[in-house]
Amino acid sequence: MPLPLTPARILLGAVFALTMHPLLAADFPVPAEGDWTIRDFHFRSGAVLPALTLHYRTIGAPTGIPVLLLHGTTQSGASLLAPQFGGALFGPGQPLDASRYFVILPDAIGHGKSSKPSDGLRAAFPRYSTEDMVDAQQQLVTEHLGIRHLRMVLGYSMGGMETWIYAQKYPAMMDIAVPMASLPTEMAGRNWMLRRLISDTIRNDPAWMNGNYTIQPRSAQSSSVFFGLATNGGSQALQKAAPTRVKADALLDARLAAPFPADANDVLYQWESSRDYDPSAGLERITATLLAINSADDERNPPELGIMESALRRIKNARMLLVPGSEMTAGHGTAFRADLWKNTLAELLQNTPQPVK
Repeated sequence: MPLPLTPARILLGAVFALTMHPLLAADFPVPAEGDWTIRDFHFRSGAVLPALTLHYRTIGAPTGIPVLLLHGTTQSGASLLAPQFGGALFGPGQPLDASRYFVILPDAIGHGKSSKPSDGLRAAFPRYSTEDMVDAQQQLVTEHLGIRHLRMVLGYSMGGMETWIYAQKYPAMMDIAVPMASLPTEMAGRNWMLRRLISDTIRNDPAWMNGNYTIQPRSAQSSSVFFGLATNGGSQALQKAAPTRVKADALLDARLAAPFPADANDVLYQWESSRDYDPSAGLERITATLLAINSADDERNPPELGIMESALRRIKNARMLLVPGSEMTAGHGTAFRADLWKNTLAELLQNTPQPVK
C-alpha cells in the first residue's frame, strides 16, 4: 500500500536525498532527525502539557516499508544505531535493509531530545507512564509521519514493554510485534524493588532539594551503577571480567568514576515510568504475529518465573526465542545483540503475511 505523502514525509524525503550518500561505519545511511510538538498532550494521570516535543530519527526513504523501533530506559533512539544493534540490522542485505525499510527511531517521553524534566519544569513535569509513551509515539507515526500501518513494532527492554502495550492498544496498526528483554506482566518482584531504590535514593539525597538542586545529586550515579550491576551484564560474564576481588573493585571503581551526564530528575522519572506497567489483562487483544525475544540470563526477567509461557498461550500467533546464557552474553543486555536473533527476525519478516492491498 503506497504511503501518503504528508508534508512531514515530503520533508523527510528531501532530507534523505541529501544524506543518502554518507554512510555510518555500520554501512547504513546517516539518520535524518526531526522534532514534532503535540499540543495539549493529555497524560493518563490527568495532567496536560501544553507542548510535548518528540524527537525522532529515521533511516531509509520515507517510501520504504515502515517499522518502528523503541529504545530502553535512560536511552534514546540513538542507542539503536550501535554497531551491535543497528549495525547488524540496517545495512545492505540485513533484515531491516535501509534500501527497503523506513526505520523510525523515536526518543520516548522523558528521554533523549524529547520533552523531559530537565528542560525546565524539573519535578513539576507530569509523571508519565509506559502507556503515555506509546500514545505519543502513535500520534507521531500517524499524525506527523502520515503512516497508517506498520510492518513491525520492535522494542528492547523499556521498548519491549512499550511493544506489549502497543500491540494490544493498537492491534490493527502492525503485522508483527517483537518485544525483547521484557515480560507481559505487572512490574513487580526484584525488577520493581530495585527500580524503586533508584528513585528513593535520589529523593532521599539532601542534595536533591525536591528536584530544585543547583548541583547534580551524586546519588543518581551511585544508584544507577548499583542497579546496572545488579540487573545487567550477566553473572557468567561479570565473573569472567572480575574473577578476583581486586579486579571486581577495579571494575566498580571505573564505573563510579566514569562521566555521568544524566540529570537526576530525568533518571528518577525514567525509572518511575514503569510503576504501573501491566499488559497482562489485554493479551487476547493482540492480533499481530508476535515473537518475544528474551535471554536465559536476564536478571530483570528471569525465565524460571514461567510468566512468558503462560502469557503466550493467550495470544493467537505467538512464540518465544530464548537466547542461552554464557560467559559471552550480557544478562539483560543480551537481547541488544542483534547477531543472536537477526536470522529469526529475517525469517519472520519474510514469512508473516501482509494485509491485502
